[in-house]
Amino acid sequence: MLQVAFLRDHKQDVISRLAKRNIDAADDINKAIDLDEDRRTIQTKLDNTKAESNTLSKEIGSLFKAGQVQKANVLKAKTTELKETTKSLEQELNLKVEALNELLYKIPNVPNTIVPSGNTDEDNEETFREGEIPQLYDGALPHWELAKKYDIIDFELGNKITGAGFPVYKGKGARLQRALITYFLDKNTEAGYTEYQVPHLVNEASGFGTGQLPDKEGQMYHVTADNLYLIPTAEVPATNIFRDTLLNESDLPISITGYTPCFRREAGSYGAHVRGLNRLHQFDKVEILRVEHPDNSYKALDGMVEHVKGILNELKLPYRILKLCGGDLGFTSALTYDFEVFSTAQDRWLEISSVSNFETFQANRLKLRFKNSEGKNELCHTLNGSSLALPRVLAGILENYQTEEGIKVPEVLIPYTGFDMIS
Repeated sequence: MLQVAFLRDHKQDVISRLAKRNIDAADDINKAIDLDEDRRTIQTKLDNTKAESNTLSKEIGSLFKAGQVQKANVLKAKTTELKETTKSLEQELNLKVEALNELLYKIPNVPNTIVPSGNTDEDNEETFREGEIPQLYDGALPHWELAKKYDIIDFELGNKITGAGFPVYKGKGARLQRALITYFLDKNTEAGYTEYQVPHLVNEASGFGTGQLPDKEGQMYHVTADNLYLIPTAEVPATNIFRDTLLNESDLPISITGYTPCFRREAGSYGAHVRGLNRLHQFDKVEILRVEHPDNSYKALDGMVEHVKGILNELKLPYRILKLCGGDLGFTSALTYDFEVFSTAQDRWLEISSVSNFETFQANRLKLRFKNSEGKNELCHTLNGSSLALPRVLAGILENYQTEEGIKVPEVLIPYTGFDMIS
């Protein structure tokens, strides 16, 4: 959530940068500033009324002690009026605050100045590419056919048990999945991230804290009886560890990692581009998250990008990095880099990770602050990234490592799988 003071002091810059998202935010920004002016005016009246009431209460006590009962009763009648005024002002203030917050919750984060303009993913800017695309044998298969051929993932069984988008991993497929999770966690903890196991359901406050609510309410599975939400990513519970927290500057940076299943209702349209593991309602992901001092967050973002690059280099998968344009940028992000692995059998790029800096946007919603060197409370910066999302990494491995004899296992994973070939 953007801070009203920031909107007021940088109004034209905010409107201009939000235009990169193809949003004309001028009306909402002006309305938010006006609502805040009203709120501050009411707050001043309320504070003055309470101060006057407190002064009169002290005076009434003195008058009663002095035996001036008549004068004291006159002032008591005045304090009764002031109490009614206070109640009315508090109600008016609550309505203004509610209206202001409701509006601010709907305004997305301001893109960083280096975010390219654009409308769709076609306008994203490629910043890096690594790895050679392998030349496959004639008759090479897409991963959903390989999964069926080697009986390692059963999409039809998942459809029977639950529905489309809930695959069942079997035998060496399940072991490879588990190997990837453990390998990712090991790489993250070796890099200094502390491992957490977090809940897979969150309350409404947590959804608002990280920006999934109200923006992505329709994309989350909602347990209505308990008003809980299945997590769309470990980012939600992991970041909310720090909700309503005041840190010391010496506590920063904080780096954590965790594995969770992820649940998303809106899996998209039908067709070859969403077949198999390309897009699921339930999938596994290992996440990395950082809480940073504002002065260090973009250096931290670069470090996270390099960390994910290192993992993909070890897996020896061909990949590229994209700087997302304004039209493709997530609601809460100020700057995002997407990693995509090349699916040789499908002849297309598959997104496998997003690494983002949210600056103070989430921290303001979370009330996540630190006490700086001057003793003042300041909002932290939050960052997170996939390290990594498993389905498309697995799809990339199956397709890029396939041979006529079977599917080779990346060398770095063999100690985790206990086998070097799926055949």
